[in-house]
Amino acid sequence: MVRRLGFLTLAALFAAPAGFSQPRVDPRNLYERILAVVPLIGSGLHGDPRRPLFAPTGQNVPPPAASAGIIAFSWQLSDDGNFALVEFVARDRKALLPILQSGNPAVKAFEKGKAKAEDIEKEFKKHKKDFTLDDLESVVAP
Repeated sequence: MVRRLGFLTLAALFAAPAGFSQPRVDPRNLYERILAVVPLIGSGLHGDPRRPLFAPTGQNVPPPAASAGIIAFSWQLSDDGNFALVEFVARDRKALLPILQSGNPAVKAFEKGKAKAEDIEKEFKKHKKDFTLDDLESVVAP
C-alpha cells in the first residue's frame, strides 16, 4: 500500500507541470500585426523593386532579433495590379504607427485581433475578389 501511494505521489508530481503549463501561442499570432491595403511603389528596376508602401527592402532591413521596425510581411497583388494586400509584423506596435496613422486615403489598415475579420475581408475583396484571410499569413519564429 505504501509503495503504491509513493508511486502515485511521484507520478502526480511529474504530471503536474504539464497539466498547469500554458499552451504555446500559434506563430501566426506572435508579435504585433496589422492587415492593410496599400499602394505599390517602386519602378521594378534593380535597386528599386516593386513593393508595397511601407514594406522594407532587403537593403534597409536589420536582422530580426535587433529590429525595432517591421520584421516580416507577406502580401498579395490586387486584381488591378495597383495595390498590395499586406500583413505587416513588428515586435512593437510603435513600428506600425506610420501605417495606422497614415494620412494617405489609399491606405486602409486594420489591427489584427481588434478589427472584425468580416470587415477586413470586405475591404480586401474590393481589391481582390477571391481573397480570404487564410491566404495572407506571415509566420515569424519567436
